[in-house]
Amino acid sequence: MSCCLAGPRSWPRAIVLLAMVAGLAACEKKAPPPAPPLSFTQVEFAALPGWSQDELGLALPALVRSCARLAGRPGEQRLGAAGWVGGTVADWRAPCAAINKTAATDLSVARGLVETWFVPFQMRTPKGETGLVTGYYEAELKGALFPGGEFKAPIYARPDDLVTVDLGAFKPKLKGQNIVGQVAGGRLGPYPARRDIDAGLLAGRGVELLWAEDPVDVFFLHIQGSGKVRFPDGSERRIGYAMSNGRVFTGIGRLLLDAGKIARNQASMQGIRDWLRANPREGREFMERNARYIFFRWIDGDGPIGAQGVALTAGRSIAVDPRFVPYGMPVFLDTTWPGGTRPLRRLMVAQDTGAAIKGPLRADFFWGTGGPALKYAGGMKQQGRFYILVPKTVAERRKATS
Repeated sequence: MSCCLAGPRSWPRAIVLLAMVAGLAACEKKAPPPAPPLSFTQVEFAALPGWSQDELGLALPALVRSCARLAGRPGEQRLGAAGWVGGTVADWRAPCAAINKTAATDLSVARGLVETWFVPFQMRTPKGETGLVTGYYEAELKGALFPGGEFKAPIYARPDDLVTVDLGAFKPKLKGQNIVGQVAGGRLGPYPARRDIDAGLLAGRGVELLWAEDPVDVFFLHIQGSGKVRFPDGSERRIGYAMSNGRVFTGIGRLLLDAGKIARNQASMQGIRDWLRANPREGREFMERNARYIFFRWIDGDGPIGAQGVALTAGRSIAVDPRFVPYGMPVFLDTTWPGGTRPLRRLMVAQDTGAAIKGPLRADFFWGTGGPALKYAGGMKQQGRFYILVPKTVAERRKATS
């Protein structure tokens, strides 16, 4: 945002922040662009390609985790900001009770369970019924709690001077809009970009979470948002997304292609990583063109934590744009395996999001941890169809009011 509001240096910090945020909201020039139109067509389960072949029981653990997020919430609370599709917490109580019971007893009846409690709708836009499905994974890297030897690349926790502002708290018209910045000289401005941080801006401030062996691994950790760190003594611990610097994400694959540094058949995660390692000086310049920087925190649990706040399930969790698909929704994907045409048709659960995951027909497929997962995630850029499964009570209410 281009306009900032300065206050006297003698004002208390809280008052300065309040005044600046009010000024930022007041200087709004344009409303955000409208969301692209999206239609939902009810279909039968038998019409879902590959529905009868999917091992649906493997999706139940992911659904159990999403259901746990609803425990204790008021029944009238709506799920997400995606209109009618998520329903309310009350709509999920009976399906979640059945899911929890089945997951603990007999996975073989998962198909009947899902068909009893949910109704599928195919998602479409004016551009068609297919969208983009990419892949991501949990990175693995070597690290140490203290710098020294080969461990020279810092991974930072969230700095104390990084400020997040919910503009909707000051102006209802701006609900859902957030900005990230830094207060300096009485002004709220953008937080420094990757180039500044890589140059040592945060060095010595005590926000180093750990040090890694390979700066290229750190760069890809930022893109994936989570990782498993292996320490010199053989122990392991997970780290996950804490906050970003609020800058726009820039994918460097396109930059490398446009500059003629890599061929189109090298524009996978593996190909980009190989080029960056083979060209460290020039590679750093390209990495710094992605101004977005990620800060991390320690994670305890069975897997990386998605934006819904639950551990992700390899092969069954997807990242979505929550403006269109609420977290926790089952989504049946009709796509293909990475780099080929072999059908990949699975019941997935929307449990995460990402800076590059924008639009109604868009998903990022979580493949798991380490090298085997990277093999699939790195080469996935497929077209796919999306079928969202809504609780039956929600479908019946929509039918009655349409």
